[in-house]
Amino acid sequence: MAPVSEYLDVSDPAALPAAVDRARTVLGDRGCIVLPTDTVYGIGADAFSPTAVAVLLAAKGRGRSMPPPVLMADRAVMAGLAYDAPEQAEQLAERFWPGALTLILKSQPTLTWDLGETRGTVALRVPADPVTREVLYAVGPMAVSSANRTGMPAATTAQAAREMLGDAVSLYLDGGERTECAPSTIVDCTVTPFRVARQGAVSLEELREVVPDLVAEGEEPPVPADRRAPGLPEG
Repeated sequence: MAPVSEYLDVSDPAALPAAVDRARTVLGDRGCIVLPTDTVYGIGADAFSPTAVAVLLAAKGRGRSMPPPVLMADRAVMAGLAYDAPEQAEQLAERFWPGALTLILKSQPTLTWDLGETRGTVALRVPADPVTREVLYAVGPMAVSSANRTGMPAATTAQAAREMLGDAVSLYLDGGERTECAPSTIVDCTVTPFRVARQGAVSLEELREVVPDLVAEGEEPPVPADRRAPGLPEG
């Protein structure tokens, strides 16, 4: 008989400590949880358990070619997960974390995790949601993707996530409806200049206040002057 998932209401802060303890147990057993974030509901697993990440991907109907991002409780954790982060990536993190910005960085080569076909990178974010951050403080970095089956709308309520994911998820934390449901903006910081891989809640204008030469999604980077064909104007 398949295990039946649990459903806990965490809209009351007094209920959060017990829910966090339960989440710690589920994640320690390599199970998945659904939890509210500052964008939409997410499905999360222990980032350092390949088994748990595989369960997460299977629950979504997603393959290893689409690895999940990793959420952290605090910006200070980035140094342990990312290798040789550029100064401008640090500046973006300082400006927009906690918040709806995901940074793609080089993964620390010494980490024994398997998030999928990442090609040596990791997508990191510090969410601005008290429930999520309490869980992250308790359990450490989590692989978290939107709580939906691939190809379906991202869930803005725990019940919507449950209808899509069912008992593939061991624990649902209900923190109420997410009204600010724009996805996080994703910036690839492993290329020069940085490139927006997905436009979301943080606008291009805001990003360029920190990184002026940032390349927009779908935009071609400017050709350096020393690589232009002879005789072409610079304008």
